Amino acid sequence: MTTKLDYKWNLRELMATHGMFQTTQLRPKLAERGIRLSDSQVYRLVVDKPERLSLKTLVALTDILGCQMEELVEPVAAALSRRKVIGEAPEDAGVGAFRPKRARIVNGER
Repeated sequence: MTTKLDYKWNLRELMATHGMFQTTQLRPKLAERGIRLSDSQVYRLVVDKPERLSLKTLVALTDILGCQMEELVEPVAAALSRRKVIGEAPEDAGVGAFRPKRARIVNGER
């Protein structure tokens, strides 16, 4: 069985170690290196884990932060998801013994 891989995006933490606490501080540094991104693109780059990223942007980020790619993009094992079985309650459903009793309808009774 092969292990599913994922990655941890450490841009925000690396920015903080270099005293950059606002996403707007990153945009001019990227522009100096020929990477032109809008404010919203830079914000998403910092706040979210990117699914696609150009290598030029990645190299510019490592240059700005003085780090290696492994520090910026850290490979991790993905959490294995279990297939949901129909009718199975989640473990944290929280109803326990307080399940309702099935109603029994008898003709003619009120």
